[in-house]
Amino acid sequence: MADDHTHVLDFFTPRAAGWDRRFADDGPAYASAARRLGLRPGDTVLDAGCGTGRALPALRAVVGPMGTVLGADLTPAMLAEAVRAGRGGCGALVRADVARLPLRDGVLDAVFGAGLISHLARPEADVAELARVVRPGGTLALFHPIGRAALAARQGRTIADDDLRAEPRLRELLAGAGWRLESYTDEDDRFLALASRKERETPVSRG
Repeated sequence: MADDHTHVLDFFTPRAAGWDRRFADDGPAYASAARRLGLRPGDTVLDAGCGTGRALPALRAVVGPMGTVLGADLTPAMLAEAVRAGRGGCGALVRADVARLPLRDGVLDAVFGAGLISHLARPEADVAELARVVRPGGTLALFHPIGRAALAARQGRTIADDDLRAEPRLRELLAGAGWRLESYTDEDDRFLALASRKERETPVSRG
C-alpha cells in the first residue's frame, strides 16, 4: 500500500499548483455530470479523489445547503489548492485513501469520481470499497471532461481495448464490485459512466 501511495503522491504533488489553470474550462462539464447523479436536496455525496475540489461547487448545488458534500483525496498539496481556491466552503475536505474510506457502510447516496479509475491501485477492490459506503440503489459516477479517444490523443498514445474505461471491461469490473452499469457515454467532450449500487445479498439461513 505504501508503494501505491508513493506513486499517487509523486504524480499529483508537483502538478497541484498548476492543476486548475491547466483545466480552467471544465466547470460546465462538471456541473452537467453532477446533475446526472440523480441527487436530491439533503442527500450525501462523496467526491472520491477530489483533487483541487473542482466538482465540489457542482455537487453542493445539487444537494443544497442541507445536503452533505465530502471531498477525499490522498495528496495534501491537492487539498491545499482546494482550500486556496475557496472550495472548502462547498464541502468537508478529508485526507483519505479511497481504498480505505473512514465512513460507515451505506452512509452515502452517491460517489463522484473524476479521472479516478486510472489511478486506482487495485481497481476491483477499490471500487468495491466505494460500493461499501453507498446505500443500495445509490449512484456511482465515473467522469472525465473528455472522452477516451481524446484523452489518448492528448497523452500521445493509442486507445486500448483493455482500458478499464472501455465499456465491456468497465461493466465487468463494476459488476464484480457490487455495481450495475446503467449508462455509458464516451464522446470527445465527455466520458460519463453511471452505475447503481446493487442490493446487498441477504445471508441464507442455515437453521
